[in-house]
Amino acid sequence: MGDGRLQGRSIVIVGGTTGLGLSAARACVATGGRVVLVGRNTESANSALTELGESARVVVGDAVEPATAAEAVSLAVSAFGSLDGLYHVAGGSGRRAGDGPLHEITEDGWDFTLDLNLKSLFLSNQAAVRQFLEQGSGGAILNMSSVLGESPSPRYFTTHAYSAAKSGVFGFTKSIAAYYAPYNIRCNVICPALVETPMSKRAMGDDEILRFIRTKQPLDGGRAGLAADLDEAVVFFLSDASRFVTGQILSVDGGWSVSEGQIND
Repeated sequence: MGDGRLQGRSIVIVGGTTGLGLSAARACVATGGRVVLVGRNTESANSALTELGESARVVVGDAVEPATAAEAVSLAVSAFGSLDGLYHVAGGSGRRAGDGPLHEITEDGWDFTLDLNLKSLFLSNQAAVRQFLEQGSGGAILNMSSVLGESPSPRYFTTHAYSAAKSGVFGFTKSIAAYYAPYNIRCNVICPALVETPMSKRAMGDDEILRFIRTKQPLDGGRAGLAADLDEAVVFFLSDASRFVTGQILSVDGGWSVSEGQIND
């Protein structure tokens, strides 16, 4: 992917120091982009900065805190001259906080999961849009959702607050895409299924789930996704290749959303 599709572009990646976000950061830099990565862990942030070198900056902070995204946008402008794109990856399971089937979800679990997955995204998108409007330049926003926002898996992935949050990403992104299109601000969604990341450790360690995935995600032999499987789509949405695309949802899911998936009782 060593081309110039993002040459000179300045991209903020919220949740960019590990997993899907870090893989995307590598792809952005490989195509000429410069990135500001937001992550909560200092060690991961420093490791990403060392790997990506002069094309990267990092902000260590919690994406749920209002100041974090604003700091990242400000750093992109001061370090690289402008903000051209935002990729919001940050989010995750609220299972440990009390998410699960509806009759078992705690109020704390609900609030935690929606804050982690939806409030953080609202804050980053708001910070990006404000900067795009100030610049008068337009820009690209790509938000991360999940197939569980529209294609549930009741036996193996029953976290109803998480599904609500990820479904909310669809409506929120389409709504802002409609409003800001006259300002040449493009807003789209990428929607993965099970991908091998630190967040998916529970599922990836369960042989029964992996057997299910062989038929639920049947592409390429039936496997969990890899972070790199999303990278080409990310570069597309952040580059001029998608200059006439907004309000769209792209599933990169190995066939999850069109496959039944076999359960052996």
